[in-house]
Amino acid sequence: MTAMRDAAMTSKAWPFEEARRLLKRYEKDAPDKGYVLFETGYGPSGLPHIGTFGEVLRTTMVRRAFEVISDIPTKLICFSDDLDGMRKVPGNVPNQEKLVEYLQMPLTSVPDPFGTNKSFGDHNNEMLRRFLDTFGFDYEFYSAKEFYKSGRFDEILLRCAEKYDDLMAIMLKSLREERRETYSIFLPLHPETGRVLYVPMKHVDAVEGTVTFDDPDGKEWTLPVTGGHVKLQWKPDFGARWAALGVDFEMYGKEHATNEKIYDAICRTLGQRPPEHFSYELFLDDQGHKISKSSGNGISIDEWLSYASTESLSYFMYQKPKTAKRMHFDVIPKAVDEYHQQLRAYADQDEKARAANPVFHIHNGDVPASTMVVPFAMLLNLASVSGAEDKDALWGFMQRYAPEASPETHPQLDAAAECAVRYFKDFVAPTRKFRAPDDRERAALEDLKAKLQVWEGGLDAEELQSMVFAVGKAHEFEPLRDWFKALYEVLLGASQGPRFGGFIALYGVDESVVLIDKGLAGELI
Repeated sequence: MTAMRDAAMTSKAWPFEEARRLLKRYEKDAPDKGYVLFETGYGPSGLPHIGTFGEVLRTTMVRRAFEVISDIPTKLICFSDDLDGMRKVPGNVPNQEKLVEYLQMPLTSVPDPFGTNKSFGDHNNEMLRRFLDTFGFDYEFYSAKEFYKSGRFDEILLRCAEKYDDLMAIMLKSLREERRETYSIFLPLHPETGRVLYVPMKHVDAVEGTVTFDDPDGKEWTLPVTGGHVKLQWKPDFGARWAALGVDFEMYGKEHATNEKIYDAICRTLGQRPPEHFSYELFLDDQGHKISKSSGNGISIDEWLSYASTESLSYFMYQKPKTAKRMHFDVIPKAVDEYHQQLRAYADQDEKARAANPVFHIHNGDVPASTMVVPFAMLLNLASVSGAEDKDALWGFMQRYAPEASPETHPQLDAAAECAVRYFKDFVAPTRKFRAPDDRERAALEDLKAKLQVWEGGLDAEELQSMVFAVGKAHEFEPLRDWFKALYEVLLGASQGPRFGGFIALYGVDESVVLIDKGLAGELI
């Protein structure tokens, strides 16, 4: 075994823990199908959101971790339930009034409100694939419409008819009494209207492979269960899909965790072994509400990428998947800087530490070097005090601080500078609130200004930080963080900020003197 494989076999990094659990599934024999199958599901009832991306990313991390510890080939399927009926009109699409008449129609039969695809389902599927392709995921896309209508699901659907009573018994135990009277695992597609019907079955013929039911108008129909004439309710569909494809691993949000036993029982009743599961906590918006496809709250993938790199988003997704995360714009700068901290640490780590480093899982072991010689948070503050309108203005400061840096040699920094200006304009500038210093703060700022006016220590960030620290101590700030908070509130219009010595080194000593003068004169308020 390689050194990394040895490290991976004992690593407490969650992708390796899941990979080892999955490996036990085939410790006696390799899978008959020749590969281990990972699956992620997508319900295209609304535009794909960042939680969907997180599910695919995390599944990919487990898949790559499995490939470190095993030589069994792997595949990843992204399955879209685009045959599902549209239960309500999403609130974040145009031309909503035109969709009302298509309620309960399969999403692939609902017109595309954006006017770019054959159907709303096709539009959302295309959006999903574009998002996933942006990140270079290796996956196969499966459409429920094609899966049902092509006949690939027919064998399992016939088995569902054969095991109908057993499957119904599993489901009925989980339903309220009033719903039991009308429930069926099969949802027929009306032969005339095309709508997905939620009606009880009058008869299920296992020999003929048909179902008989009355439509809402009382007309009796008999349809084959094969060929896309019916679909399964979503809970039975979950377990039946596992059985049909031979899925070995699937993760999903905690809202599915209570149904896990149902999914497993469906799969076993249909003669197959359920996959290994991983239940993750939900993504929340800044108000603590669950991110929703239909309401469009929270951050979209495109929005995150307007302000930071793909890798920073991957880093955010890696962290503590079993802990609920508030996912709003304020988390972006922290994610960017922590990601680059881990990149810098990786170069000097041993294999055990590397296996536990998030960047190993983000980059599948091929970890690049960081060229971010200036933290993203510092770039935001620089954009603030300099009034930078574009990244070129920031480069004027950065090259004085790091003469060896340029957009060509430090592309990560160049991209971050552009994102920082955009982020500052959209989120920082509208919320800045400067204040005047009190008497003690004013005396300390005067002292700091005087020391900077005679400073001969160059642009050494640590020496400048020590000097700023000493000024705060001399003026008896207790705790000392109150001194730095005063600097941020008076000079930067925020309650927190960067290491101030590093900020002076980047912005410039003379420029910092002018900034202090403005703060003392109240010109920043």
